[in-house]
Amino acid sequence: MKLDGKVAIVTGAASGIGQASAELFAKHGAQVVVADLQVEKGEEVARKIRDQGGSAVFQRTDVAEVQDIKDMVARAVNKWGRVDVLYNNAGIAQPIRPIEEVSEDLFDRVMRINVRSVFLGSKYVVPVMKQQGGGSIINTASIAAVKPRLGHNGYAASKGAVITLTKSLASELASYKIRVNCINPVAVDTPMAPEFQPDVDVNAAKESYKQTIPLGRMASPLDIARGALYLASDDAELVTGIELNIDGGRAL
Repeated sequence: MKLDGKVAIVTGAASGIGQASAELFAKHGAQVVVADLQVEKGEEVARKIRDQGGSAVFQRTDVAEVQDIKDMVARAVNKWGRVDVLYNNAGIAQPIRPIEEVSEDLFDRVMRINVRSVFLGSKYVVPVMKQQGGGSIINTASIAAVKPRLGHNGYAASKGAVITLTKSLASELASYKIRVNCINPVAVDTPMAPEFQPDVDVNAAKESYKQTIPLGRMASPLDIARGALYLASDDAELVTGIELNIDGGRAL
């Protein structure tokens, strides 16, 4: 039970990587706040965790809104008295487009959801972690920030910002025993994956991704959740400021 007695918040937890991580954290003993905008699906994830003997509550959260983030952190503290793990996982895709076809509104939205959310989540959980003597913040970046695909411009930029923010916070918070790390997934087989290529057949898109991954397959949500579990746990107590590539060798 790697997270026995720990309290974890997972954003974007109603599906995909977030759902897999919330469920895996709970299986390893964590009390979990399932944070997401999707109320019905989020409630279902929290209920599933409880039905399997775990401990979870759902909190409706728009990760780009200050009050929602404050309420999310307060829910964990009011329920369980602390926050040991914050997994800033929520994010959105950008359809693959040449830069001249990317609207200003889309670029701003990608930055708002993918970067502002990490800033806000960290900003409002850090005082709690400082007071209790430590914690672990995990951010979902992307291998697209390390080795961008054509047309990933704004998305890759947003995830590059997540990596840099991760490293900056790791240095800033180390003396408070707060570890900050990020994960760089390769293309993950989730409901969000088709949003990168909305005009392409889903199976054809998946095949195109596989051909660029040396180990020959896309990532599963569980692949990423296992990495998050490691970073959340005491197994990684001397690990901070890293980019954990879970990419099947794509960055090579």
